[in-house]
Amino acid sequence: MTELFISAFITLFVVIDPPGCAPIYAGLTKGATPAQARSMAIRACVIAAIILLIFALFGEQLLAALHIELDSFRIAGGFMLFWIAFEMVFEKRTQRREERADKVAATPEVEDVSVFPMAMPMLAGPGAIAAIMLLTNEAEGDAETLVVLGALGAVLLLTMLALIAAGPLIRLLGDRVEAVITRLLGVLLAALAAQYVIDGLKGSFGF
Repeated sequence: MTELFISAFITLFVVIDPPGCAPIYAGLTKGATPAQARSMAIRACVIAAIILLIFALFGEQLLAALHIELDSFRIAGGFMLFWIAFEMVFEKRTQRREERADKVAATPEVEDVSVFPMAMPMLAGPGAIAAIMLLTNEAEGDAETLVVLGALGAVLLLTMLALIAAGPLIRLLGDRVEAVITRLLGVLLAALAAQYVIDGLKGSFGF
């Protein structure tokens, strides 16, 4: 059981990649208060846990019923992530927040990124869905399935802590450094989005 937990934990940790998601999340929540960023981080991890739990237990039946392949998730998720990356690089998100602040001066609205893009496709993306489905399918009996789900819970807990800590660390660096980091992360996110699309096309058309 210990070996199974370690194997599942490492697999899910690499796929979900908490250290890689944390700085991207910090860039996406620029302008949010610490309480708002913390709330969105917790909500993103809870939603991702629910999504992955559903696919862990009912994934094959659900996809078969909807006639959807994982490669379709990759392509769609890639395009949506690319749009977010574009806005990060060219500061469109900042401009939109300023426009909202003018309209609602008393209570400036902060864009909620907990569902999209954090919960899905960043945390519960095609790779994580495929990994959890594979791990639970290979598990023999309820006991091993619970071990895999425990590893998933541990990874998501670490992810939540990483997301909560990333914002304050980047804010300490100052606005200028934060702006540079946000743009660099936008470029990296665009590359990740492109990779999603490429992998989806390879899987769909056998390139």
